[in-house]
Amino acid sequence: MLHPVGDRREEPDEEAPTRPSRSREQATTARREPAKGRQSLNPARLLGRRAPEAGRAASTESPDVLAFPVPRAKRVRRRVVLAVVSLAAVVAAVMGLVLFTPVLAVHTITVEGTKMLTPAQVQAALAPLKGKPLPLVAPSDVSRLVAPIVQVKSVESRAVPPNTLLVTVVERVPVALVKQADGFSVVDGDGVQIATAKDPSAYPVPVIDPQGAHMSHDTFLAVTGVLSALPADVLGQLATASASSVDSVQLKLSNGQTVVWGNSQDRDLKAKVLEALMKSAQNPPQGQAPVNVFDVSTPWHPVTR
Repeated sequence: MLHPVGDRREEPDEEAPTRPSRSREQATTARREPAKGRQSLNPARLLGRRAPEAGRAASTESPDVLAFPVPRAKRVRRRVVLAVVSLAAVVAAVMGLVLFTPVLAVHTITVEGTKMLTPAQVQAALAPLKGKPLPLVAPSDVSRLVAPIVQVKSVESRAVPPNTLLVTVVERVPVALVKQADGFSVVDGDGVQIATAKDPSAYPVPVIDPQGAHMSHDTFLAVTGVLSALPADVLGQLATASASSVDSVQLKLSNGQTVVWGNSQDRDLKAKVLEALMKSAQNPPQGQAPVNVFDVSTPWHPVTR
């Protein structure tokens, strides 16, 4: 087709690629890469706020987050712990003041219950307790200090504020005089020697001659055990006590009467029966022969003759 020369147009080459203009390319690059020295806009800077730092919780930075109150149970538990700690501190302070104040130190030791001993003898043994805090004096301390005193069988102690220690002594009771070459040994119901005597009349108890009777240790303890069960008024009327075995204990009264005791069983019952028979024999019925022997070896069926 023929066109006029003045109106001739060049047809674009279909095979040549379309290149964008230089100005358009620069504009696109400018949009993609910000110019050097230009900072990107930060909404937080525009609003006057600081952006949260990395690693820090937003709740600790933002003033708009509400702080939840501590649970009531936790507050109560905390108060209880504080109260207990405070109370413990007060108690410790008071105890320290009470225990170590000179006002409560042992100043006076009062001794009761002594017969063979004197209070001064027991007080001398307890002298190491003087000046010790009274609340810290244990009964075992008192028992340990008086243990060397053979006359003491047991002891009880009690603190009497502010500074007195009351000690009650239970002494061993003499039940017999054991004949020795140079005198007599005073023994109790356990066979423990608690004193010596030159004059047997100083003690209202019977005499035991273990050597003359060839008495074994067990037999000797059986005799002293029997004597310990007798009432004081009956014990005071006895002259001697002997036995050839543990089953043949025999007692002799000062008036010549004899008591056949037998073994050491049923001691308390035999003692009561013997006491009743002796009282009855003091006023025998008219025409009845005087009693020479009290046989309580079988306490349920005693015999007099």
